[in-house]
Amino acid sequence: MLKEAIYHRPSNQYAYSYDQETLHLMIQTKQGDMDQVELIYGDPNETVDKRWNYHILAMEKSGRTTMFDYWKCTVKPKYRRLRYGFRLTDQDGQVTFYVERGFYSALPTDLNAYFSFPYLHTIDTFTAPRWVKDTVWYQIFPERFANGDANLNPLNTLAWGSAPPTPENMFGGDFQGIINQLDYLETLGITGIYLCPIFKAHSNHKYDTIDYMKIDPQFGDEQTFRKLIEACHNRGMRVILDAVFNHCGYYFEPFQDLLTNGEESKYKEWFYVGEFPIRFTPIPNYATFGFVSTMPKLNTGNIEVKSYLLKVARYWVEAFDIDGWRLDVANEVDHAFWREFRLVVKSIKPEAYILGEIWHDSMPWLQGEQFDAVMNYPFAYASINFFAKRTINVFEFTDYITQVLHMYPDNVNEYAFNILDSHDTARIMTLADNKIDRIRLLYLFQLSFVGTPCLYYGDEIGMRGGNDPECRACMEWDQAKQNGDLFAFVKQLIQMRKEIPAFGNDARFKFLQIDQLLNTVVYEKKNEKGHLIFVLNNSEEFQTIDLSLLAGKQATELFGRETSVFSSKTEITLNPLDFKCFQVK
Repeated sequence: MLKEAIYHRPSNQYAYSYDQETLHLMIQTKQGDMDQVELIYGDPNETVDKRWNYHILAMEKSGRTTMFDYWKCTVKPKYRRLRYGFRLTDQDGQVTFYVERGFYSALPTDLNAYFSFPYLHTIDTFTAPRWVKDTVWYQIFPERFANGDANLNPLNTLAWGSAPPTPENMFGGDFQGIINQLDYLETLGITGIYLCPIFKAHSNHKYDTIDYMKIDPQFGDEQTFRKLIEACHNRGMRVILDAVFNHCGYYFEPFQDLLTNGEESKYKEWFYVGEFPIRFTPIPNYATFGFVSTMPKLNTGNIEVKSYLLKVARYWVEAFDIDGWRLDVANEVDHAFWREFRLVVKSIKPEAYILGEIWHDSMPWLQGEQFDAVMNYPFAYASINFFAKRTINVFEFTDYITQVLHMYPDNVNEYAFNILDSHDTARIMTLADNKIDRIRLLYLFQLSFVGTPCLYYGDEIGMRGGNDPECRACMEWDQAKQNGDLFAFVKQLIQMRKEIPAFGNDARFKFLQIDQLLNTVVYEKKNEKGHLIFVLNNSEEFQTIDLSLLAGKQATELFGRETSVFSSKTEITLNPLDFKCFQVK
Protein backbone atom coordinates (compact mmCIF):
# COMPACT_ATOMS: atom_id res chain seq x y z
CA MET A 1 0.00 0.00 0.00
CA LEU A 2 1.56 3.26 -1.14
CA LYS A 3 0.29 5.68 1.47
CA GLU A 4 2.05 8.62 -0.19
CA ALA A 5 -0.40 8.38 -3.11
CA ILE A 6 -3.52 8.50 -0.93
CA TYR A 7 -5.09 11.94 -0.90
CA HIS A 8 -8.27 13.59 0.30
CA ARG A 9 -9.25 16.94 1.72
CA PRO A 10 -12.72 18.03 2.82
CA SER A 11 -13.17 20.69 0.14
CA ASN A 12 -13.33 21.43 -3.58
CA GLN A 13 -13.75 18.34 -5.77
CA TYR A 14 -12.98 15.95 -2.87
CA ALA A 15 -15.94 16.89 -0.65
CA TYR A 16 -18.82 19.12 -1.71
CA SER A 17 -22.57 19.52 -1.63
CA TYR A 18 -23.99 18.34 -4.95
CA ASP A 19 -27.48 19.61 -4.16
CA GLN A 20 -29.41 20.77 -1.11
CA GLU A 21 -29.34 17.34 0.53
CA THR A 22 -26.49 15.39 -1.07
CA LEU A 23 -22.75 15.26 -0.48
CA HIS A 24 -20.21 13.85 -2.92
CA LEU A 25 -16.92 12.51 -1.56
CA MET A 26 -13.80 11.42 -3.47
CA ILE A 27 -10.43 9.95 -2.55
CA GLN A 28 -7.33 9.33 -4.67
CA THR A 29 -5.12 6.23 -4.38
CA LYS A 30 -2.24 4.71 -6.36
CA GLN A 31 -3.44 3.05 -9.55
CA GLY A 32 -4.15 -0.64 -8.96
CA ASP A 33 -3.18 -0.46 -5.29
CA MET A 34 -6.58 -0.90 -3.63
CA ASP A 35 -8.99 -3.78 -3.84
CA GLN A 36 -11.68 -1.85 -1.98
CA VAL A 37 -12.28 1.59 -0.50
CA GLU A 38 -15.10 2.17 1.97
CA LEU A 39 -16.44 5.31 3.59
CA ILE A 40 -16.99 5.28 7.34
CA TYR A 41 -19.38 8.07 8.20
CA GLY A 42 -22.01 9.40 10.52
CA ASP A 43 -23.33 12.42 12.35
CA PRO A 44 -20.80 13.57 14.97
CA ASN A 45 -23.53 13.87 17.60
CA GLU A 46 -25.36 10.58 17.01
CA THR A 47 -24.47 7.77 19.41
CA VAL A 48 -25.69 4.30 20.33
CA ASP A 49 -24.80 3.10 23.83
CA LYS A 50 -22.49 6.11 24.11
CA ARG A 51 -20.57 5.04 21.01
CA TRP A 52 -20.49 6.83 17.70
CA ASN A 53 -23.19 5.50 15.41
CA TYR A 54 -21.28 5.20 12.15
CA HIS A 55 -22.15 3.58 8.82
CA ILE A 56 -20.04 1.92 6.14
CA LEU A 57 -20.47 2.53 2.42
CA ALA A 58 -18.51 0.94 -0.44
CA MET A 59 -17.04 3.57 -2.78
CA GLU A 60 -17.03 3.19 -6.56
CA LYS A 61 -13.92 3.49 -8.68
CA SER A 62 -14.94 6.38 -10.92
CA GLY A 63 -11.79 6.58 -13.03
CA ARG A 64 -8.17 5.61 -13.36
CA THR A 65 -5.01 7.01 -14.88
CA THR A 66 -1.58 5.47 -15.23
CA MET A 67 -0.77 6.91 -11.79
CA PHE A 68 -4.00 7.09 -9.76
CA ASP A 69 -7.38 5.55 -9.08
CA TYR A 70 -10.28 7.78 -8.08
CA TRP A 71 -13.05 6.55 -5.78
CA LYS A 72 -16.38 8.33 -5.29
CA CYS A 73 -19.55 7.95 -3.29
CA THR A 74 -22.76 9.84 -2.54
CA VAL A 75 -24.13 10.46 0.96
CA LYS A 76 -27.29 12.17 2.20
CA PRO A 77 -26.55 13.17 5.81
CA LYS A 78 -29.64 12.82 7.98
CA TYR A 79 -28.80 15.93 9.98
CA ARG A 80 -26.79 17.73 7.26
CA ARG A 81 -23.55 17.20 9.26
CA LEU A 82 -20.89 14.59 8.56
CA ARG A 83 -17.82 13.16 10.24
CA TYR A 84 -16.03 10.58 8.12
CA GLY A 85 -12.94 8.55 7.26
CA PHE A 86 -11.90 5.79 4.88
CA ARG A 87 -11.21 2.07 5.26
CA LEU A 88 -8.69 1.03 2.61
CA THR A 89 -8.08 -2.60 1.65
CA ASP A 90 -5.16 -3.21 -0.68
CA GLN A 91 -4.62 -6.08 -3.11
CA ASP A 92 -2.87 -8.13 -0.41
CA GLY A 93 -5.77 -7.77 2.01
CA GLN A 94 -4.04 -5.26 4.27
CA VAL A 95 -6.50 -2.84 5.90
CA THR A 96 -5.70 0.75 6.83
CA PHE A 97 -7.91 3.54 8.13
CA TYR A 98 -7.32 7.02 6.75
CA VAL A 99 -8.66 10.08 8.57
CA GLU A 100 -7.72 13.74 8.86
CA ARG A 101 -5.00 13.00 11.40
CA GLY A 102 -3.42 10.34 9.21
CA PHE A 103 -3.30 6.55 9.01
CA TYR A 104 -4.42 4.11 11.69
CA SER A 105 -4.34 0.34 11.99
CA ALA A 106 -7.66 0.39 13.85
CA LEU A 107 -10.69 2.64 13.73
CA PRO A 108 -9.93 5.76 15.81
CA THR A 109 -12.17 6.36 18.81
CA ASP A 110 -11.57 10.12 18.92
CA LEU A 111 -14.12 11.75 16.60
CA ASN A 112 -11.93 14.81 16.23
CA ALA A 113 -9.46 12.64 14.30
CA TYR A 114 -11.89 12.28 11.41
CA PHE A 115 -12.58 14.50 8.42
CA SER A 116 -15.41 16.94 9.01
CA PHE A 117 -18.09 18.41 6.78
CA PRO A 118 -19.56 20.75 9.41
CA TYR A 119 -22.90 21.54 7.76
CA LEU A 120 -24.51 21.26 4.35
CA HIS A 121 -25.67 24.80 3.58
CA THR A 122 -27.80 25.15 0.47
CA ILE A 123 -26.41 28.63 -0.14
CA ASP A 124 -22.88 27.18 -0.37
CA THR A 125 -23.86 24.64 -3.04
CA PHE A 126 -22.56 25.37 -6.52
CA THR A 127 -25.50 26.18 -8.76
CA ALA A 128 -25.64 27.24 -12.40
CA PRO A 129 -28.62 27.86 -14.70
CA ARG A 130 -30.32 24.54 -15.39
CA TRP A 131 -30.99 25.43 -19.03
CA VAL A 132 -27.27 25.44 -19.81
CA LYS A 133 -27.00 21.67 -19.32
CA ASP A 134 -29.18 21.09 -22.38
CA THR A 135 -27.67 23.82 -24.55
CA VAL A 136 -25.58 23.31 -27.68
CA TRP A 137 -23.62 26.50 -28.34
CA TYR A 138 -22.44 28.15 -31.53
CA GLN A 139 -19.67 30.74 -31.40
CA ILE A 140 -20.01 33.61 -33.86
CA PHE A 141 -17.31 36.08 -34.80
CA PRO A 142 -19.74 38.84 -35.89
CA GLU A 143 -17.55 40.52 -38.53
CA ARG A 144 -17.15 37.22 -40.40
CA PHE A 145 -20.45 35.38 -40.08
CA ALA A 146 -22.84 37.10 -42.53
CA ASN A 147 -23.34 40.51 -44.13
CA GLY A 148 -27.03 41.35 -43.97
CA ASP A 149 -26.98 45.12 -44.42
CA ALA A 150 -24.43 46.56 -46.86
CA ASN A 151 -25.36 50.07 -45.75
CA LEU A 152 -23.43 49.46 -42.54
CA ASN A 153 -20.21 48.43 -44.27
CA PRO A 154 -17.13 50.26 -42.96
CA LEU A 155 -14.86 52.10 -45.36
CA ASN A 156 -12.94 49.76 -47.68
CA THR A 157 -15.12 46.75 -46.88
CA LEU A 158 -14.20 43.82 -49.14
CA ALA A 159 -16.61 41.58 -51.01
CA TRP A 160 -17.62 38.61 -48.86
CA GLY A 161 -14.86 35.99 -48.80
CA SER A 162 -12.94 37.71 -51.60
CA ALA A 163 -9.63 37.74 -49.71
CA PRO A 164 -7.90 35.82 -46.93
CA PRO A 165 -8.60 37.21 -43.45
CA THR A 166 -6.02 39.60 -42.02
CA PRO A 167 -5.86 41.50 -38.72
CA GLU A 168 -7.08 44.63 -40.54
CA ASN A 169 -9.51 43.77 -43.35
CA MET A 170 -13.28 44.06 -43.07
CA PHE A 171 -16.05 42.04 -44.77
CA GLY A 172 -19.14 43.62 -43.24
CA GLY A 173 -20.61 40.94 -40.98
CA ASP A 174 -23.47 42.35 -38.89
CA PHE A 175 -26.53 41.61 -36.75
CA GLN A 176 -28.89 41.46 -39.71
CA GLY A 177 -26.67 38.81 -41.24
CA ILE A 178 -27.05 36.68 -38.10
CA ILE A 179 -30.82 37.21 -38.08
CA ASN A 180 -30.98 36.10 -41.71
CA GLN A 181 -29.23 32.82 -40.84
CA LEU A 182 -31.16 31.81 -37.73
CA ASP A 183 -33.04 29.22 -39.79
CA TYR A 184 -29.69 27.64 -40.59
CA LEU A 185 -28.70 27.51 -36.91
CA GLU A 186 -32.10 26.16 -35.88
CA THR A 187 -31.86 23.43 -38.51
CA LEU A 188 -28.47 22.42 -37.14
CA GLY A 189 -29.97 22.19 -33.66
CA ILE A 190 -28.23 25.14 -32.00
CA THR A 191 -29.85 26.45 -28.80
CA GLY A 192 -27.24 28.97 -27.65
CA ILE A 193 -25.18 31.67 -29.40
CA TYR A 194 -21.93 33.06 -28.03
CA LEU A 195 -21.13 36.37 -29.72
CA CYS A 196 -17.59 37.70 -29.77
CA PRO A 197 -17.46 41.42 -28.77
CA ILE A 198 -20.08 43.71 -30.29
CA PHE A 199 -19.15 47.01 -28.61
CA LYS A 200 -17.67 49.98 -30.42
CA ALA A 201 -14.03 49.24 -31.18
CA HIS A 202 -11.29 50.03 -33.66
CA SER A 203 -10.40 46.52 -34.86
CA ASN A 204 -12.32 43.84 -36.72
CA HIS A 205 -12.18 41.54 -33.68
CA LYS A 206 -13.54 44.22 -31.26
CA TYR A 207 -11.45 43.11 -28.28
CA ASP A 208 -10.09 46.67 -28.08
CA THR A 209 -13.19 48.44 -26.77
CA ILE A 210 -13.71 52.16 -27.34
CA ASP A 211 -17.12 52.47 -25.69
CA TYR A 212 -18.66 49.67 -23.61
CA MET A 213 -22.11 51.27 -23.70
CA LYS A 214 -22.41 51.49 -27.48
CA ILE A 215 -22.81 48.90 -30.22
CA ASP A 216 -20.26 49.10 -32.97
CA PRO A 217 -22.05 50.86 -35.86
CA GLN A 218 -20.77 48.33 -38.39
CA PHE A 219 -22.92 45.67 -36.68
CA GLY A 220 -26.11 47.70 -36.48
CA ASP A 221 -28.01 49.71 -33.90
CA GLU A 222 -29.79 48.95 -30.64
CA GLN A 223 -33.07 48.30 -32.42
CA THR A 224 -31.50 45.64 -34.65
CA PHE A 225 -29.67 44.07 -31.72
CA ARG A 226 -32.90 43.89 -29.74
CA LYS A 227 -34.54 42.32 -32.80
CA LEU A 228 -31.75 39.71 -32.88
CA ILE A 229 -32.18 38.82 -29.19
CA GLU A 230 -35.96 38.57 -29.54
CA ALA A 231 -35.68 36.44 -32.68
CA CYS A 232 -33.30 34.06 -30.89
CA HIS A 233 -35.51 33.83 -27.82
CA ASN A 234 -38.54 33.10 -29.99
CA ARG A 235 -36.66 30.09 -31.37
CA GLY A 236 -35.55 28.87 -27.94
CA MET A 237 -31.99 30.13 -28.39
CA ARG A 238 -30.04 31.93 -25.67
CA VAL A 239 -27.44 34.63 -26.38
CA ILE A 240 -24.35 35.53 -24.34
CA LEU A 241 -22.01 38.46 -25.00
CA ASP A 242 -18.25 38.76 -24.71
CA ALA A 243 -17.15 41.09 -21.90
CA VAL A 244 -13.62 42.45 -22.24
CA PHE A 245 -13.09 43.82 -18.74
CA ASN A 246 -9.43 42.94 -18.31
CA HIS A 247 -8.35 45.62 -20.78
CA CYS A 248 -9.78 48.31 -23.02
CA GLY A 249 -8.79 49.72 -26.40
CA TYR A 250 -6.33 52.46 -27.29
CA TYR A 251 -9.18 54.84 -28.17
CA PHE A 252 -11.11 54.28 -24.92
CA GLU A 253 -11.81 57.83 -23.67
CA PRO A 254 -10.16 57.46 -20.22
CA PHE A 255 -6.98 56.11 -21.83
CA GLN A 256 -6.94 58.94 -24.35
CA ASP A 257 -7.23 61.36 -21.43
CA LEU A 258 -4.28 59.63 -19.79
CA LEU A 259 -2.20 60.02 -22.95
CA THR A 260 -3.13 63.70 -23.21
CA ASN A 261 -2.76 64.72 -19.56
CA GLY A 262 -0.25 62.21 -18.29
CA GLU A 263 0.23 62.27 -14.53
CA GLU A 264 -2.45 64.98 -14.21
CA SER A 265 -5.15 62.81 -15.80
CA LYS A 266 -8.18 62.15 -13.62
CA TYR A 267 -8.09 58.60 -15.00
CA LYS A 268 -4.52 57.90 -13.90
CA GLU A 269 -5.66 55.30 -11.37
CA TRP A 270 -7.82 53.52 -13.95
CA PHE A 271 -4.65 51.92 -15.32
CA TYR A 272 -1.40 50.42 -14.08
CA VAL A 273 1.23 52.98 -15.07
CA GLY A 274 4.79 52.29 -14.00
CA GLU A 275 6.11 55.78 -14.66
CA PHE A 276 5.49 58.91 -16.68
CA PRO A 277 5.70 59.87 -19.46
CA ILE A 278 3.85 57.02 -21.18
CA ARG A 279 6.14 54.86 -23.32
CA PHE A 280 5.01 52.36 -25.96
CA THR A 281 8.33 50.73 -26.94
CA PRO A 282 10.22 48.47 -26.67
CA ILE A 283 7.43 47.30 -24.37
CA PRO A 284 4.80 49.56 -22.77
CA ASN A 285 5.60 51.02 -19.36
CA TYR A 286 1.98 50.43 -18.37
CA ALA A 287 0.22 47.08 -17.90
CA THR A 288 -1.44 45.67 -21.03
CA PHE A 289 -2.95 42.51 -22.41
CA GLY A 290 0.26 40.66 -23.17
CA PHE A 291 2.55 43.42 -24.38
CA VAL A 292 -0.02 44.85 -26.82
CA SER A 293 0.30 48.61 -26.36
CA THR A 294 -3.18 49.26 -27.82
CA MET A 295 -4.84 47.13 -25.13
CA PRO A 296 -4.10 48.80 -21.75
CA LYS A 297 -5.07 46.77 -18.69
CA LEU A 298 -7.86 48.18 -16.51
CA ASN A 299 -7.42 48.49 -12.76
CA THR A 300 -10.54 46.63 -11.58
CA GLY A 301 -9.49 47.27 -7.99
CA ASN A 302 -10.18 50.97 -8.53
CA ILE A 303 -13.65 51.89 -7.28
CA GLU A 304 -14.43 54.09 -10.31
CA VAL A 305 -13.38 51.40 -12.79
CA LYS A 306 -15.33 48.79 -10.87
CA SER A 307 -18.43 50.99 -10.77
CA TYR A 308 -18.22 51.68 -14.51
CA LEU A 309 -17.78 48.03 -15.52
CA LEU A 310 -20.52 46.81 -13.21
CA LYS A 311 -22.80 49.41 -14.77
CA VAL A 312 -21.92 47.90 -18.16
CA ALA A 313 -22.71 44.40 -16.88
CA ARG A 314 -26.07 45.56 -15.57
CA TYR A 315 -27.04 47.63 -18.61
CA TRP A 316 -26.86 44.94 -21.29
CA VAL A 317 -28.79 42.41 -19.21
CA GLU A 318 -31.48 44.90 -18.22
CA ALA A 319 -31.85 46.74 -21.51
CA PHE A 320 -31.56 43.83 -23.96
CA ASP A 321 -32.33 40.69 -21.93
CA ILE A 322 -29.11 38.93 -22.88
CA ASP A 323 -28.66 35.51 -21.26
CA GLY A 324 -25.18 35.88 -19.86
CA TRP A 325 -21.58 36.89 -20.27
CA ARG A 326 -18.42 35.28 -21.55
CA LEU A 327 -15.54 36.94 -19.67
CA ASP A 328 -12.37 37.54 -21.67
CA VAL A 329 -8.97 36.96 -19.98
CA ALA A 330 -10.93 36.26 -16.80
CA ASN A 331 -7.99 34.89 -14.80
CA GLU A 332 -6.14 38.22 -14.96
CA VAL A 333 -8.97 40.10 -13.23
CA ASP A 334 -9.15 40.07 -9.42
CA HIS A 335 -11.51 37.64 -7.67
CA ALA A 336 -13.16 40.43 -5.66
CA PHE A 337 -14.37 42.06 -8.87
CA TRP A 338 -15.85 38.83 -10.18
CA ARG A 339 -17.69 38.23 -6.91
CA GLU A 340 -19.35 41.63 -7.20
CA PHE A 341 -19.95 41.06 -10.90
CA ARG A 342 -21.87 37.86 -10.16
CA LEU A 343 -24.01 39.56 -7.52
CA VAL A 344 -24.94 42.34 -9.93
CA VAL A 345 -25.77 40.07 -12.88
CA LYS A 346 -27.66 37.46 -10.86
CA SER A 347 -29.68 40.14 -9.05
CA ILE A 348 -31.12 41.18 -12.41
CA LYS A 349 -31.38 37.77 -14.06
CA PRO A 350 -30.75 34.80 -11.74
CA GLU A 351 -30.66 32.41 -14.70
CA ALA A 352 -27.92 34.35 -16.52
CA TYR A 353 -24.87 32.23 -17.44
CA ILE A 354 -21.44 33.51 -16.39
CA LEU A 355 -18.60 31.92 -18.38
CA GLY A 356 -14.92 32.66 -17.83
CA GLU A 357 -12.10 32.35 -20.33
CA ILE A 358 -9.48 30.43 -18.37
CA TRP A 359 -7.19 27.92 -20.05
CA HIS A 360 -5.96 26.05 -16.97
CA ASP A 361 -7.16 24.61 -13.64
CA SER A 362 -9.96 26.96 -12.63
CA MET A 363 -11.12 25.68 -9.25
CA PRO A 364 -10.64 29.08 -7.52
CA TRP A 365 -13.29 30.60 -9.84
CA LEU A 366 -15.75 27.71 -9.65
CA GLN A 367 -16.86 27.61 -6.04
CA GLY A 368 -20.27 29.15 -6.52
CA GLU A 369 -19.55 32.81 -5.93
CA GLN A 370 -17.91 33.76 -9.22
CA PHE A 371 -18.44 31.79 -12.46
CA ASP A 372 -20.92 29.18 -13.61
CA ALA A 373 -18.33 27.63 -15.92
CA VAL A 374 -15.06 28.15 -17.80
CA MET A 375 -14.09 27.39 -21.36
CA ASN A 376 -12.84 23.83 -21.17
CA TYR A 377 -9.48 24.14 -22.93
CA PRO A 378 -8.02 21.06 -21.14
CA PHE A 379 -10.79 19.00 -22.78
CA ALA A 380 -10.00 20.60 -26.15
CA TYR A 381 -6.26 19.95 -25.73
CA ALA A 382 -6.71 16.24 -25.10
CA SER A 383 -9.35 15.72 -27.78
CA ILE A 384 -7.49 17.64 -30.50
CA ASN A 385 -4.16 16.02 -29.81
CA PHE A 386 -5.61 12.51 -29.80
CA PHE A 387 -8.20 12.53 -32.57
CA ALA A 388 -7.03 15.35 -34.86
CA LYS A 389 -3.28 15.77 -34.54
CA ARG A 390 -2.55 12.30 -33.13
CA THR A 391 0.37 13.62 -31.07
CA ILE A 392 -0.63 11.73 -27.91
CA ASN A 393 -1.38 8.05 -27.46
CA VAL A 394 -4.54 6.50 -26.07
CA PHE A 395 -3.16 6.24 -22.53
CA GLU A 396 -2.19 9.91 -22.50
CA PHE A 397 -5.60 10.84 -23.87
CA THR A 398 -7.63 8.86 -21.34
CA ASP A 399 -5.32 10.01 -18.52
CA TYR A 400 -5.90 13.62 -19.45
CA ILE A 401 -9.67 13.31 -19.84
CA THR A 402 -9.93 11.37 -16.56
CA GLN A 403 -7.97 14.13 -14.83
CA VAL A 404 -10.29 16.72 -16.35
CA LEU A 405 -13.33 14.85 -15.00
CA HIS A 406 -11.82 14.60 -11.52
CA MET A 407 -10.44 18.16 -11.47
CA TYR A 408 -13.82 19.61 -10.51
CA PRO A 409 -17.03 18.57 -8.72
CA ASP A 410 -19.62 16.77 -10.82
CA ASN A 411 -22.02 19.70 -10.66
CA VAL A 412 -19.28 21.91 -12.11
CA ASN A 413 -18.40 19.46 -14.91
CA GLU A 414 -22.04 19.39 -16.01
CA TYR A 415 -21.81 23.08 -17.01
CA ALA A 416 -18.32 23.09 -18.51
CA PHE A 417 -18.11 24.91 -21.85
CA ASN A 418 -16.58 22.21 -24.05
CA ILE A 419 -14.89 23.66 -27.11
CA LEU A 420 -12.71 22.11 -29.79
CA ASP A 421 -11.42 25.36 -31.31
CA SER A 422 -12.23 29.06 -31.33
CA HIS A 423 -11.23 32.44 -32.74
CA ASP A 424 -7.98 32.03 -30.77
CA THR A 425 -6.90 28.69 -32.26
CA ALA A 426 -6.50 26.91 -35.57
CA ARG A 427 -9.66 25.22 -36.88
CA ILE A 428 -10.18 21.53 -36.25
CA MET A 429 -10.23 20.66 -39.95
CA THR A 430 -6.77 22.11 -40.41
CA LEU A 431 -5.54 20.46 -37.20
CA ALA A 432 -6.90 17.12 -38.47
CA ASP A 433 -5.02 17.50 -41.75
CA ASN A 434 -8.34 17.82 -43.62
CA LYS A 435 -9.44 14.27 -42.71
CA ILE A 436 -13.21 14.23 -42.26
CA ASP A 437 -13.18 10.89 -40.43
CA ARG A 438 -11.04 12.39 -37.67
CA ILE A 439 -13.47 15.29 -37.39
CA ARG A 440 -16.35 12.84 -37.05
CA LEU A 441 -14.60 11.17 -34.12
CA LEU A 442 -13.94 14.57 -32.56
CA TYR A 443 -17.56 15.63 -32.80
CA LEU A 444 -18.85 12.27 -31.57
CA PHE A 445 -16.66 12.52 -28.48
CA GLN A 446 -17.47 16.18 -27.83
CA LEU A 447 -21.22 15.80 -28.22
CA SER A 448 -21.43 12.64 -26.08
CA PHE A 449 -19.27 14.06 -23.28
CA VAL A 450 -20.34 15.64 -20.00
CA GLY A 451 -20.82 19.42 -20.19
CA THR A 452 -22.26 21.89 -22.66
CA PRO A 453 -20.65 21.72 -26.15
CA CYS A 454 -19.79 24.68 -28.36
CA LEU A 455 -19.20 24.65 -32.13
CA TYR A 456 -17.08 27.34 -33.78
CA TYR A 457 -18.89 28.86 -36.76
CA GLY A 458 -18.19 27.06 -40.03
CA ASP A 459 -16.54 23.98 -38.55
CA GLU A 460 -19.75 22.03 -39.10
CA ILE A 461 -19.38 22.48 -42.88
CA GLY A 462 -15.63 21.78 -43.00
CA MET A 463 -14.09 25.26 -43.01
CA ARG A 464 -10.31 25.34 -42.70
CA GLY A 465 -7.92 27.82 -41.19
CA GLY A 466 -4.71 28.06 -39.22
CA ASN A 467 -4.08 30.24 -36.20
CA ASP A 468 -5.34 33.84 -35.97
CA PRO A 469 -6.12 35.46 -38.36
CA GLU A 470 -6.68 32.43 -40.63
CA CYS A 471 -9.28 30.94 -38.26
CA ARG A 472 -11.40 34.09 -38.66
CA ALA A 473 -12.36 33.70 -42.31
CA CYS A 474 -15.76 34.61 -43.73
CA MET A 475 -18.43 31.98 -43.19
CA GLU A 476 -18.89 29.90 -46.33
CA TRP A 477 -22.50 30.25 -47.49
CA ASP A 478 -22.05 28.71 -50.93
CA GLN A 479 -23.57 25.25 -50.44
CA ALA A 480 -21.46 23.89 -53.27
CA LYS A 481 -18.41 24.61 -51.11
CA GLN A 482 -19.89 23.27 -47.88
CA ASN A 483 -19.45 19.72 -46.65
CA GLY A 484 -23.08 18.70 -46.46
CA ASP A 485 -22.32 15.22 -45.12
CA LEU A 486 -20.44 16.67 -42.16
CA PHE A 487 -23.28 19.11 -41.48
CA ALA A 488 -25.78 16.23 -41.51
CA PHE A 489 -23.60 14.20 -39.14
CA VAL A 490 -23.25 17.03 -36.63
CA LYS A 491 -27.00 17.67 -36.85
CA GLN A 492 -27.62 13.97 -36.13
CA LEU A 493 -25.35 14.02 -33.07
CA ILE A 494 -27.06 17.11 -31.68
CA GLN A 495 -30.45 15.46 -32.20
CA MET A 496 -29.26 12.29 -30.46
CA ARG A 497 -27.96 14.37 -27.59
CA LYS A 498 -31.41 15.89 -27.19
CA GLU A 499 -33.50 12.73 -27.67
CA ILE A 500 -31.48 9.88 -26.11
CA PRO A 501 -31.32 10.31 -22.32
CA ALA A 502 -27.88 8.76 -21.77
CA PHE A 503 -26.30 10.53 -24.76
CA GLY A 504 -26.58 13.99 -23.26
CA ASN A 505 -25.49 15.79 -20.14
CA ASP A 506 -27.37 13.91 -17.42
CA ALA A 507 -25.43 10.66 -17.67
CA ARG A 508 -22.22 9.52 -16.03
CA PHE A 509 -19.17 9.19 -18.28
CA LYS A 510 -16.60 6.45 -17.72
CA PHE A 511 -13.81 4.84 -19.76
CA LEU A 512 -14.28 1.07 -19.81
CA GLN A 513 -11.34 -0.20 -21.84
CA ILE A 514 -8.51 1.15 -23.95
CA ASP A 515 -5.99 -0.55 -26.17
CA GLN A 516 -2.76 1.22 -27.05
CA LEU A 517 -1.83 -1.35 -29.70
CA LEU A 518 -5.15 -1.02 -31.49
CA ASN A 519 -5.56 2.68 -30.61
CA THR A 520 -9.17 2.09 -29.60
CA VAL A 521 -11.32 3.53 -26.83
CA VAL A 522 -14.48 2.15 -25.23
CA TYR A 523 -16.50 4.33 -22.87
CA GLU A 524 -19.97 4.38 -21.42
CA LYS A 525 -22.66 6.93 -20.70
CA LYS A 526 -25.12 5.70 -18.12
CA ASN A 527 -28.05 6.96 -16.06
CA GLU A 528 -31.36 5.65 -14.72
CA LYS A 529 -32.97 6.00 -18.16
CA GLY A 530 -30.36 4.44 -20.40
CA HIS A 531 -26.97 2.84 -20.96
CA LEU A 532 -24.76 3.52 -23.98
CA ILE A 533 -21.44 1.95 -24.96
CA PHE A 534 -19.27 3.93 -27.40
CA VAL A 535 -16.50 2.19 -29.34
CA LEU A 536 -14.04 4.42 -31.22
CA ASN A 537 -11.25 3.31 -33.54
CA ASN A 538 -8.68 6.09 -33.75
CA SER A 539 -6.33 4.12 -35.99
CA GLU A 540 -6.16 4.09 -39.77
CA GLU A 541 -6.45 0.32 -39.87
CA PHE A 542 -9.29 -2.18 -39.40
CA GLN A 543 -9.47 -3.22 -35.76
CA THR A 544 -11.20 -6.11 -34.03
CA ILE A 545 -12.34 -5.24 -30.53
CA ASP A 546 -13.50 -7.65 -27.83
CA LEU A 547 -16.64 -6.39 -26.09
CA SER A 548 -16.89 -9.07 -23.41
CA LEU A 549 -18.51 -6.46 -21.19
CA LEU A 550 -21.63 -6.89 -23.35
CA ALA A 551 -21.70 -10.69 -23.10
CA GLY A 552 -25.24 -11.98 -22.82
CA LYS A 553 -26.78 -8.58 -23.42
CA GLN A 554 -28.95 -7.23 -26.22
CA ALA A 555 -27.90 -3.94 -27.74
CA THR A 556 -28.92 -1.72 -30.65
CA GLU A 557 -26.23 0.04 -32.65
CA LEU A 558 -27.55 3.59 -32.96
CA PHE A 559 -25.83 4.63 -36.18
CA GLY A 560 -26.50 1.43 -38.14
CA ARG A 561 -29.77 0.61 -36.37
CA GLU A 562 -28.96 -3.11 -36.22
CA THR A 563 -29.83 -5.06 -33.06
CA SER A 564 -27.27 -7.56 -31.77
CA VAL A 565 -27.29 -10.18 -29.04
CA PHE A 566 -23.80 -10.60 -27.65
CA SER A 567 -23.64 -14.28 -26.70
CA SER A 568 -20.54 -16.37 -27.31
CA LYS A 569 -19.27 -13.92 -29.93
CA THR A 570 -18.42 -10.55 -28.42
CA GLU A 571 -15.96 -9.24 -31.00
CA ILE A 572 -16.73 -6.44 -33.43
CA THR A 573 -14.64 -5.10 -36.30
CA LEU A 574 -14.38 -1.40 -36.98
CA ASN A 575 -13.27 0.29 -40.16
CA PRO A 576 -10.36 2.75 -39.94
CA LEU A 577 -11.32 5.90 -37.97
CA ASP A 578 -14.80 4.49 -37.41
CA PHE A 579 -17.11 4.11 -34.43
CA LYS A 580 -20.19 2.44 -33.05
CA CYS A 581 -22.60 3.30 -30.27
CA PHE A 582 -24.57 0.48 -28.62
CA GLN A 583 -27.75 1.17 -26.69
CA VAL A 584 -27.85 -1.61 -24.10
CA LYS A 585 -31.23 -3.10 -23.27
